Amino acid sequence: MRTRLLAATLTAFAAVSLAACSSSGSGTTAAGSTASGTPTASTAATTPAATAASTPATGDTAAATPGTPTTPAAGASDGPAPGAATPGAPDAPNTQAPSKPAPPADAGLPTKPGSDVTAKLVAALDAIDPAIVGGKSDQAVDRARTQCQSMYQFPKDRTKLVELANQRFTAPDHPQGFGDEKAGKILDALRATLCPPA
Repeated sequence: MRTRLLAATLTAFAAVSLAACSSSGSGTTAAGSTASGTPTASTAATTPAATAASTPATGDTAAATPGTPTTPAAGASDGPAPGAATPGAPDAPNTQAPSKPAPPADAGLPTKPGSDVTAKLVAALDAIDPAIVGGKSDQAVDRARTQCQSMYQFPKDRTKLVELANQRFTAPDHPQGFGDEKAGKILDALRATLCPPA
């Protein structure tokens, strides 16, 4: 009785072991390939999943293939948004004041005086030193007119005007002019008689 029970137990154990070995072998075959090299159902089932994991979904710009430029979203552009102010664009029309035109070449040059003004000018210069006119009233008037133009151009630079008067009003005995003191008096005489008021 015991022997039969033991034999039955051993037989059942052997059957379970064979079934387990058979199941393990078929699992290995399912994970690998059959003898003919055809993929098993298990392999076929896992391949699409692996392929899907390694291939980015269509339209997914975040998982785009490296080196491939991404396409900007619809409606996006490189320019400024509509209604946005363009950098550097003026807000209003150019309101810069026009440049001041250059004065004419004869600015400050008085017209040639009449006989009465000429007589006053000569009398004023003779009062400073008769050698300034030296009997040449026309020459003295021309020099005076040119000096008036310099006085118009440099109204506040008395030192320069005195220097110019010494260069213009000369005489054989005074080739370097009549000195700063008399040159200053010449300027005052011209302002009083010939030069237009500043």
